[in-house]
Amino acid sequence: MKIKTITCHEVYNHGASLQEHALLKFLINEGHEAKTLHYKPDYLSSHFKLDGLSNPKFDKPVIKQLYLLAKLPGRLKSLKRKKAFDDFAIKYIPTDHELYTSNEELKSNLPKADAYICGSDQIWNSFFQNGKDPAFYLDFVPDEKLKISYAASFAIDHIEDSLIDFVKEKVQRINCISVRETSGVTILNSLGINSAVQVLDPVFLLDSIYWKNTFVNEKPNNDFVFVYDFDSNPLIEQLSKKIAKEQNLKIITVNKNINYSDYNYYLEGPEKFLSLMYYAKYVITNSFHSVAFSLIFEKQFVVVNRTEAINTRMRDLLGLFNLSSLLINSVEQFDAVNEIDYLKLNERKEILKSFSKEFLLNALNNNILKH
Repeated sequence: MKIKTITCHEVYNHGASLQEHALLKFLINEGHEAKTLHYKPDYLSSHFKLDGLSNPKFDKPVIKQLYLLAKLPGRLKSLKRKKAFDDFAIKYIPTDHELYTSNEELKSNLPKADAYICGSDQIWNSFFQNGKDPAFYLDFVPDEKLKISYAASFAIDHIEDSLIDFVKEKVQRINCISVRETSGVTILNSLGINSAVQVLDPVFLLDSIYWKNTFVNEKPNNDFVFVYDFDSNPLIEQLSKKIAKEQNLKIITVNKNINYSDYNYYLEGPEKFLSLMYYAKYVITNSFHSVAFSLIFEKQFVVVNRTEAINTRMRDLLGLFNLSSLLINSVEQFDAVNEIDYLKLNERKEILKSFSKEFLLNALNNNILKH
């Protein structure tokens, strides 16, 4: 079967790249011809622009030129990160050659496929423009074509009242609906859509041996705690230093904003992220996919709540594995955390993986069509 997927493509984020690869790889392993759509609307195309302005107040004569000149050295250096992710995509993310920049372009020049899958990642997060983009709800696909959502994420508990009719109308057209979070099922139920099920993120569709053998490279010289923090969270800094001191570990990160680590691999791609996840002695994070790979690689870890209102992703994933106590807000909560029993947890993981695979394969075989 020829399958086209659509997700947030080329956004230069470890989790986004790895989940995109995982879904395609799983489909290909099942004998399908699968490619992702090269969908790049303007709001997802501003990465690594040398002339970009982070604040409109700088968009004034002379000030703009001085601002861009000051930013140029750092931006030129960051192109190394872009190349690392682009190289990963070329090798591991089969992509349709046609470039599309809008839902209307997709409609007028429909990519040929037997089935279309939207997901995973935060494609339906209405805090961002992608959650308001009809393309991520497969709006461009004709009624007679098979439409599937796999592990689509709202990443929030509630959608705005102004978007309720939009989301309901678009999701109702999808033949087989799955979302990544329990909160996503709740949102759809509140819209009268009761056929949605919860499945695991695509990265769980591939086993730990595949991830290790394909992507994990050399082990760092020192044992370390791995920090993955988008917020420059002071609690994460405090905990990482505490663990590093108590266990004689280095601190390693891949986040540009972290200035207290012993080593920072911000400029490297997903292979480095996976290698550090695999070899870490402990993981402190506020990233969904860092949690996912902690579970895949059987790491001891904790999750610190983010300042943004998108903690539902980590909260629901931890709840699914009965690990809610790992979502913390204080040192006291950290001190009360128990070691994860992976012997017990892996039984739960295999059940959830089997259900997720079964949903997707049944959907492709037209066994659970709504229409």
